[in-house]
Amino acid sequence: MTVDPHTFLAILAMAIATIATRIGGLVLIRFVTIGETQRRALEAIPPAVLMAVIAPTALVTGPAETIATVVTALVAMRLPLLAAVAAGVVTVAILRMVLGA
Repeated sequence: MTVDPHTFLAILAMAIATIATRIGGLVLIRFVTIGETQRRALEAIPPAVLMAVIAPTALVTGPAETIATVVTALVAMRLPLLAAVAAGVVTVAILRMVLGA
């Protein structure tokens, strides 16, 4: 197996950029006072991103995916993001088996 040096450098650069932004955010947040409104807004970002990623799938695919999207959205309002994703995956798998899609 050979590794293209340009591909390896691109992956390495993306990894460094990801790590730098995460560490940078942790360092910068020490200098910011976050109120209750800002905290709630920050907590709403992960479910919002999840819905932005899966919404196009819900609109252009079959009924199993549409129903799973609704289930994911409802679960995301109450449970952690990982639980919402798991609920959506399980729902679409079961519905595909039941509906034969």
